[in-house]
Amino acid sequence: MAKTMNEKIEEMLLKVTKPGRYIGNEVHMPKKNPAKVKIRFAFCFPDIYEVGMSHLGLQILYFFLNRREDVYCERAFMPWIDMITLMKEKNVPLWALETGDPIRDFSFVGFTLQHEMCFTNVLAMLNLAGIPLRRVDRGEDMPVVCAGGPCAYNPEPMSDFIDFFYIGDGEAALDDVLDIYRSHQGDKEEYLAKIARLPGIYVPSFYEADYQADLLTKFTPIHGSAPDIVKTALLPSLDEAFFPDKFLVPLIEVTHHRAVIELFRGCKRGCRFCQARATSRPIRLRSLDTLLAQAEALLDSTGHEEISLLSLSASDYPHFEPLLEGLLKLTENRNVSISLPSLRLDKISLAALDKTQKVRKSSLTFAPEAGTQRLRDVINKDMTDLDISDGLREAFKAGFDRIKLYFMTGLPTETDEDVEAISHLAHEVVEEYYRADKSEDQSQKKRRRPVSVSVSCSCFVPKPHTPLQWESQDTAEVFIEKQRRIKAKIKKKQISYRYHDAQTAVVEGVLARGDRRVGAAIESAYRLGALFDGWTELFRFDLWEQAFLETGISPDFYAHRKRSKDELLPWSFIDANGTS
Repeated sequence: MAKTMNEKIEEMLLKVTKPGRYIGNEVHMPKKNPAKVKIRFAFCFPDIYEVGMSHLGLQILYFFLNRREDVYCERAFMPWIDMITLMKEKNVPLWALETGDPIRDFSFVGFTLQHEMCFTNVLAMLNLAGIPLRRVDRGEDMPVVCAGGPCAYNPEPMSDFIDFFYIGDGEAALDDVLDIYRSHQGDKEEYLAKIARLPGIYVPSFYEADYQADLLTKFTPIHGSAPDIVKTALLPSLDEAFFPDKFLVPLIEVTHHRAVIELFRGCKRGCRFCQARATSRPIRLRSLDTLLAQAEALLDSTGHEEISLLSLSASDYPHFEPLLEGLLKLTENRNVSISLPSLRLDKISLAALDKTQKVRKSSLTFAPEAGTQRLRDVINKDMTDLDISDGLREAFKAGFDRIKLYFMTGLPTETDEDVEAISHLAHEVVEEYYRADKSEDQSQKKRRRPVSVSVSCSCFVPKPHTPLQWESQDTAEVFIEKQRRIKAKIKKKQISYRYHDAQTAVVEGVLARGDRRVGAAIESAYRLGALFDGWTELFRFDLWEQAFLETGISPDFYAHRKRSKDELLPWSFIDANGTS
């Protein structure tokens, strides 16, 4: 007797590491009868369960969609390698955690594209689901494949594989997308034509790209429903936006096991490298009362022992200190800690920081981005040397002894002096700690642990819609030499140093600013075996080199070339702020 799908899944669970990744049944998981809903939506996160379940956007959109009686939103994550092998051996298609049903039988298969290095995982999930990779190869019996997230702001590299992209705030127009589907009578193209008129919807098949001497010369709508400019979908008010009063609580340990409240979207700062700042304007705040109510509801419903504040620059929230005071009242009796995100050194409140440490001490994270004032001015990072020294002094007085510093190498106009200044600044942090220690009143002095300074250096990748989108990117060899120089200058044992893989950054650079021709290289890399490219231990640059060679895609052209300001960019048709 043939085994059922669920029986096959149960059999495989006995043979893989962490079977809890694949079973669902978390606290607060909605249970609906699939036969009684009109729309089944597979929310696909192209990384493992532990990473996806730590993402606030998944929690928000999952409950946002499931609040509708006519929709059942279920989840699928990228299986780990041992499970992939078994699925292929036993011919088991990718399933949804809620029901165990194959996602190829759903109405929608939707991916969140959080970073470029997940692109091959998207293709792997489609393949595991039994869904043809390219949209032109899918018939009417296949689900509508859609994608959103940060990488949708340049959708072109993935345009061969996605039926439509959703660009902007998911809560703004997803209801309209689903309402039209529910009432639609006709084929998939007619449905896409209807939703193409909505804000934030980009249908790749409705546009044609022309090239001359490698450069993109024209990008033209070829369907009557396709707008010349796609305006992003934006929520006018975040305070009135949907936010769940409960989260799914995983049954296994995940990357971030905590409650999260979102303070605001947008940023008043003008950092020239930051795509999130460029694509999330205008600033939209949640009120103090709303945030405290959401925090209380989440703590009551989840039992989490940590709550985190999410925004691009938390200390820019206008009611930051009253918010911390309110959170402390909620957390102290619950034995819950407050996790502070990356802060601006010039905004630290000594009293507020001191109070957040009552439950358990944590590290403080700062992002100077560059080692010198000159280079911070170039990228418009509004942080001075004085801000850094004064802020650190306050942090050390508040009892912090673990500091994380984030920098980028390869920024435009960077010199050898700028590179070496990163290690110099790390040494200054250590010296400042011991100066603060010596200056304390001996009668008030507490026993201190040795200071710990963690330095992390990423590789600058120019991103679409930012003021630096035309700049060239360093080659892997140049990045590696800069990383070596920083490491050689770090002498103190209190300082640890980590850096981004330079070859990964090169591939990311090609995908970040690629046009739709790059899709062939993505597919080639996947078919050659590229998977989990965002995982350093699994990333294989040789596969990407072969894929670029096979498809004629030049990293020099896409990543290392400086563009002219009058060049037509692959994402020029997108109004990132919905204001054009």
